Amino acid sequence: MSVSVGIGLTNNCNLNCAHCYRDPDALACLSLEEIKLICERLHPTSFNLGTGENYLHPDFTEIVTYLADGGYKLSMASNGHSFTAMPEALLRRFHDVEVSIDFATAEAQDAFRTRGNWDLVMAAIARCQKLGLEVTILATLMAINYDQMDGLAQLAGRLGTNLRVNAYQPVQTSNFTPDYEQFWEGYRRLLSSARLVSTSEPIVNAVLGLDDLGGSPCGRQSIRFTPHGDITPCVYWPHRDLTLSDLPHLDEAQILASEQFQRSLIVPAACGDCPHVHSCGGGCASRRALLGDLDQPDPYCPLVRGEEIQLDFTPAPARDLPRGRNVCTTIVVP
Repeated sequence: MSVSVGIGLTNNCNLNCAHCYRDPDALACLSLEEIKLICERLHPTSFNLGTGENYLHPDFTEIVTYLADGGYKLSMASNGHSFTAMPEALLRRFHDVEVSIDFATAEAQDAFRTRGNWDLVMAAIARCQKLGLEVTILATLMAINYDQMDGLAQLAGRLGTNLRVNAYQPVQTSNFTPDYEQFWEGYRRLLSSARLVSTSEPIVNAVLGLDDLGGSPCGRQSIRFTPHGDITPCVYWPHRDLTLSDLPHLDEAQILASEQFQRSLIVPAACGDCPHVHSCGGGCASRRALLGDLDQPDPYCPLVRGEEIQLDFTPAPARDLPRGRNVCTTIVVP
């Protein structure tokens, strides 16, 4: 078995975005020795770097060099800072990169993040594309931007990038959580404006009739390490029972068999007779856990409401994007 490993090297960031899930109060970093331990114990094929702005990690160059020299496929998300600040030779070590954009215009993006952020991400995209890197826009579908999904798809088309969309998770605040209608309107707009590469967001996958997941990938195909050293099935997972101090005594199979990872696989009783249950698995487990009850179906499920959601989509050719099947996400291309 081989899993994808997601690592938050640091929760340090040059921005303080209101919707971010990172813990902004207690600065933390993983060490190079801890990264080596992860490699030795889990033997992953790829590493996804997220959480904070990773280039702010004091040992970023050494860590990336170690991983790239080890043959690991590397991807990283950034608000633009890392990809404009790091040396070109280091940037070339990445397989693909993601830049965070949540609004389709400079005015809205800068108002939400900080003045000048739009120009920064545009510069980051241009620099990465000049080096031949695969670039993806990473957007979070929220109550304040669900109606921007078609605009973001069009922006990706103009820039020649992919677009990856995550549904907002209320880790720090519920202020940005889309309601049921906003959630589905966001995906209608997204899928009507771009071609679908993949969706591992379980409830969206089920509504599209794809049924090719075998449950949420979190806790099955991926393991996450937080900057504080917690080991979790998902970056949004609220329960932290394992830490890096446990890792010398655990292998991949033992982590996946641990109590908290097994809890992330719980299928709500109400979903037992659903024709999509074997693929959807009750929807996003972290979303249900954050709402306080894993035995309740995904709040965005139309079937438990006795409703139907009609989503039309056009499939796109497969793309070699490591994050496409190891988190609950949706990837589209123009």
